[in-house]
Amino acid sequence: MRSAVRICGTALGTLLVASLLIYGALALAPGDPATQLAGPRATPALLAHIRHQYGLDRPFPVRYWSWLTGAVHGDFGISLQFHQSVSSLLAPRIPVTLELVGYATVVILVLGIGLGLLPSLLPRLNALVTVVAGIGIAVPTFVAALVLVEIFALRLGWLPAVGAGSGLGGQLEHLTLPAFALAFSWAAYVAQISRASVREQQGREHVATARGRGLPAGQVFRRHVLRNASVPIITISGLTVAGLIAGSIVVETAFGIGGMGSLLVQSVSAKDTNMVLAISLILVAAFVVATTLSDLAHLALDPRIRDRVRR
Repeated sequence: MRSAVRICGTALGTLLVASLLIYGALALAPGDPATQLAGPRATPALLAHIRHQYGLDRPFPVRYWSWLTGAVHGDFGISLQFHQSVSSLLAPRIPVTLELVGYATVVILVLGIGLGLLPSLLPRLNALVTVVAGIGIAVPTFVAALVLVEIFALRLGWLPAVGAGSGLGGQLEHLTLPAFALAFSWAAYVAQISRASVREQQGREHVATARGRGLPAGQVFRRHVLRNASVPIITISGLTVAGLIAGSIVVETAFGIGGMGSLLVQSVSAKDTNMVLAISLILVAAFVVATTLSDLAHLALDPRIRDRVRR
């Protein structure tokens, strides 16, 4: 219990430090949001009014504390480009990004772990899996997106290439290409880690002892190989899910999906500080949550980790 509390406390501290760094980096970034809002006919009086209206004239610690306390309660301020509540603008976009990331996560776990376990079940496929995984890791997300669109949307016409769709069937249809593009390189990476981890465990002495005792091969694989190999697999899977949220920015832009990623690109161009802060904090929070869940899963699978955390 203490180990779990310590892990969660570390996650909260990481999130707090990250929020300060993000806010400070945007405060030091070149460009003046007030000038962006006022336009080419800005006057000193108008700039002063805008800075006062949006709290840009207050000291940095005061601005940060005001923003942080509001963010804790779900209030991220007013969007400088849309003149609406940031929370209301993000509300319909967050589910779209989560659906895309969730779809890609399923693809990664099924393909990645499946390919990683395949050589242990069919050793003759080891070289093929290694080649396929190596190619997958080398292909960038935007290249995978272009190839998938060219083949399955333009040439074959099987799947749409733009938008997120509506309804369960429409969303599955529209998000299939983006999800596979987002998951392509990550699935290959998970496959490599899974294959290496399982292969290492199969060579351990306790596995050879279990086989020598005449235990069924399936039981040896489940209890002695897969259980011990699951720790690095869970680690890379947790980091993968966290990385998907950042990678969704590229995919959402490429496929015209109205999620947080595409809004972040638009907000950066417009110097919409409040919107960039909110989306950045959500991305960091998602990363911290994913890695924290991975650490908690380690505690459940490997009691030795509890002793290391206590120390």
